[in-house]
Amino acid sequence: MTALGRLAASLDDLDARHRRRRLIPQAGLDFASNDYLGLANSNVLRTAAADALTRGVPLGSGGSRLLRGNHAEHEALEAEAAAFFGAEAALFVVGGFQANQAIFAALPGPDDLVLYDELVHASTHDGMRAGRAETRSFAHNDPDDARRVLRDWRTQGGTGSIWIAVESLYSMEGDFAPLAEFDALAVETDAILVVDEAHATGLYGPGGRGLAHGLKAEVLTLHTCGKGLGVSGGLVCGARVLIDMLVNRGRPFIFATAPAPFTAALVRASIAHLAADDTLVTSARARIDHAHATASAHGISDNALKSQIIPVIIGEDAPTMHIATGLQAQGFDVRGIRPPTVPKGTSRLRISITGNVSNADITALFEALTHHRQAAA
Repeated sequence: MTALGRLAASLDDLDARHRRRRLIPQAGLDFASNDYLGLANSNVLRTAAADALTRGVPLGSGGSRLLRGNHAEHEALEAEAAAFFGAEAALFVVGGFQANQAIFAALPGPDDLVLYDELVHASTHDGMRAGRAETRSFAHNDPDDARRVLRDWRTQGGTGSIWIAVESLYSMEGDFAPLAEFDALAVETDAILVVDEAHATGLYGPGGRGLAHGLKAEVLTLHTCGKGLGVSGGLVCGARVLIDMLVNRGRPFIFATAPAPFTAALVRASIAHLAADDTLVTSARARIDHAHATASAHGISDNALKSQIIPVIIGEDAPTMHIATGLQAQGFDVRGIRPPTVPKGTSRLRISITGNVSNADITALFEALTHHRQAAA
């Protein structure tokens, strides 16, 4: 079989198992994106874009940050982000995926241990695979298991530094990490706590600063700019020495074309808006409360933690995609999530409460979902 034939056969196999991914256009009410505050198409960013154009901010960077791609907008954003998120320094990179790759490939040393939650992002796994440190997982959101794994590593002769990798809010489960307990573990073991705030930034913590804000350990945070902040890119925030090391050793940063200065200007506007006005955050939290109350009334969700991500576990791939397709046909953009993104047997609808829907839209969605689940039973 030729290479093309083999690849075609692989796609056919994915089709047969209802796991083939396809790009589909945006349509219907937004229950699928990560635009949690509704900033992506907002007047806040439209005004900022017009202002950046008037100021002559370049639309492209022309090169990596270490060549001629560095711009005053990047540096202004980094200074403002460090102040906003409460860090010594910040680094703006092209995306959160590349940020995690850089962090875990460049920072932990060969004698170190990266102790990670079993459900961390794929980008964290890619970074660990490219890195030099030993890696061990612990049960999801279980600080006691993390402590056990760390103790075993020490008993077996591990002597290096510890890096504890967690997310403050998990994108497929919709649950929050017990950060206070991981913070205590990091302080106890002199570890660096790496907190991926991708799905918390803009919504949680004081003024949307994230859930790691104010922790006692040495903390390195990642704030993606393409979710709650409505733009694109990623901000790594932490001690100056960690940021400087990423500039010197972080290959996904060093060899990538810099984010456009224009993009940096828009992220600056998002952060400034959050700092000046909490209306978007309070409105988003009210929508989330309404969504959970409605879902609970329909017997769909018992997530007591009440994040903006509501997973509805269907189980098998085919019915999951059938229900998602039915909802899309009714004007609700809800996507089915299948393995390997989630564990086998836990295919689900990932309902995202975005800033682009109303309480009435949310109520209508859960009424339609109830009908489709009953029909599929």
